[in-house]
Amino acid sequence: MEKERSFYERLKEKGVSRRDFMKYCTALTATMGLSSSFVPKVAEVFAAPAQRPPVVWLHFGECTGCSEALLRTQYPYIDELVLEVLSVEYHETIMAAAGHQAEEQLQHAVKKYDGKFICIVEGSIATKYNGGYGKVAGRSFLEIAKEVCPKAAAVISIGTCAAYGGVPAAAPNPGGYKGVSDALGIKTLNLPGCPPNPINLVGTVVNYLLLGKLPDLDDSGRPLFAYGKTIHDQCPRRAHFENEEFVEEFGSEEAALGYCLYKVGCRGPETYNNCPIAKFNDGTSWPVEAGHPCIGCSEPNFWDTMSPFYEEM
Repeated sequence: MEKERSFYERLKEKGVSRRDFMKYCTALTATMGLSSSFVPKVAEVFAAPAQRPPVVWLHFGECTGCSEALLRTQYPYIDELVLEVLSVEYHETIMAAAGHQAEEQLQHAVKKYDGKFICIVEGSIATKYNGGYGKVAGRSFLEIAKEVCPKAAAVISIGTCAAYGGVPAAAPNPGGYKGVSDALGIKTLNLPGCPPNPINLVGTVVNYLLLGKLPDLDDSGRPLFAYGKTIHDQCPRRAHFENEEFVEEFGSEEAALGYCLYKVGCRGPETYNNCPIAKFNDGTSWPVEAGHPCIGCSEPNFWDTMSPFYEEM
């Protein structure tokens, strides 16, 4: 009870009421595909977690956009997520240590929590020329991944680069960049998106803490609760598609009226993600709501298979 009171007091200091927090837990529970009876249990995971799983977060061929998205998570905010819900042992972007001290922390964490930590990988792995196209502290991405990932209890590939190769793997791909699963020949849980919505990582972690297992996955390694339906199936502009009301030029009257963006390149019918439901920045908006067509960023090889963008498929 004391931990719960402390948690709600911290939220109150940030201007978040208990009611707002419970609304978030209700939305997260629905996003995870659980019944409303789980809402109090989901809230308890944040307010009074029974365990804090150790996390080792690796950065490879990426832009740090996935970490930037995570930093904008809310209820829990990033400080609660890092200090109260998870035990983040290594994360180059947010850790205080640097240089040799940071690498020593990585080695210490992997040894101390061997077989028990969650390894979250951000970015794709260069495989050609002995991984020479990407290194950290004099070691290639490939070398680090081969050492760390097999020792984890689970490997989560966050972002399309880690999941499927992403932009670094786009043709001609001279570095031989691949997603973590393809590069190492292991099974990973994939949270693609460029960037992915942080609520999908939070939902995956809550599933693990609440039910003692990772969520069910589709054939591409994605959690079904987040990637089980296409953008098109959930899009608020779907009625315009059915009525053949399309935007054919940006800045047009049809665009102002919120017509379907299919003819200006929307890849929603081919893309699996929960963007229309979860949205971004505390549910404020998402690309299609802002008038930009979906480019299919959560799909394997999207940069090659979905382009040229802004043209009808």
